[in-house]
Amino acid sequence: MQPIVNVSSVTKSFPGGLVAVNNVDLQVNEGEFVTLLGPSGCGKSTILRMIAGFESPDSGSIFLAGDDVTELPPYRRDVNMVFQDYALFPHMNVRQNVGYGLRVTGVAKEEVSIKVDAALALVELSDKANNQPAQLSGGQRQRVSLARALVRNPKVLLLDEPLSALDANLRDAMQVELKHLHQKLGITFIMVTHDQTEALAMADRIVLMQDGTVAQSGTPAELYDRPATPYVARFIGKSNFVSGVIQATRADSVDVNVDGKILKVDYSGNNIQEGDYVSLCVRPEKSSLATKDSTKGKSNMLPGVVSEILFHGANVRVEVELNDNTPFFVDIQLQSNSHYETVPTIGEAVTVKIPTGNTLLFVTQTG
Repeated sequence: MQPIVNVSSVTKSFPGGLVAVNNVDLQVNEGEFVTLLGPSGCGKSTILRMIAGFESPDSGSIFLAGDDVTELPPYRRDVNMVFQDYALFPHMNVRQNVGYGLRVTGVAKEEVSIKVDAALALVELSDKANNQPAQLSGGQRQRVSLARALVRNPKVLLLDEPLSALDANLRDAMQVELKHLHQKLGITFIMVTHDQTEALAMADRIVLMQDGTVAQSGTPAELYDRPATPYVARFIGKSNFVSGVIQATRADSVDVNVDGKILKVDYSGNNIQEGDYVSLCVRPEKSSLATKDSTKGKSNMLPGVVSEILFHGANVRVEVELNDNTPFFVDIQLQSNSHYETVPTIGEAVTVKIPTGNTLLFVTQTG
């Protein structure tokens, strides 16, 4: 199946020698909801702007539905963009804002009215058609911006951090609305965000950017459960890292010496040998805590002292300072108030249980 968007070997630099996008290949299938995720300056917004036609690549090509649009101006590309700051005309009411793009392209007045009504109904703002932007909430203004982008029925909708200006509760609500809107319309969405929670909640596929390149592309579950690099593991969710040396290898597991303690970890790769330096990655919810007295003789334990306790609602995140001063976070689920006695106190000596499975291993230096 031919992708509806194909970014092929694209590079883009800016004055001063900054390489914003470095030889990136990206394909997006029709109907996908793809999120470009990463920190500021990683190249995600530059890619979006090149797809839209607001920036031109130094090299490489951009295809839309099989057609080379690399040199076409924005108005000749069948895409529309929703901007972070809404970009509404303050002197126009909602109806006029939504219909503006149709009017300037010469669409008949009667057809404009029909399409605007349909777009406003789609975003549930029909009752606000005659309001000015200043009379709307942030969420309503973002929905006007969405309606204006959708009224021209683009093949691809581009969203540049569309929820970043909203407060937390409204952002959560708009995540659900956008996801439902995508499912209802069935068109391709490509969204830029630096917020991993948004990406995990909304996207069919996440493209995580790093220094102008693609660090990893996959479903939210793939990036969370099987990150390709420590960078991905650190960016997607919370991760703990401990350093060690391979002491023994087997067909399906390895022994890792971490600060004098031997940890057995499931591993079936063939790119590792005794003496290699490695980094073990464990998610806070995959590990557990025990008191020192209850772990005598048991394996896969790292001793430490509780240094911080953070209440997160349904769970408590406990920070443990291991004996080598490495911080390690463990999530304790709270099923009811009666479970608070399972939470240790600051300064208490505990041990962290490292699971044999659900532990990722990255080689940092060969022995």
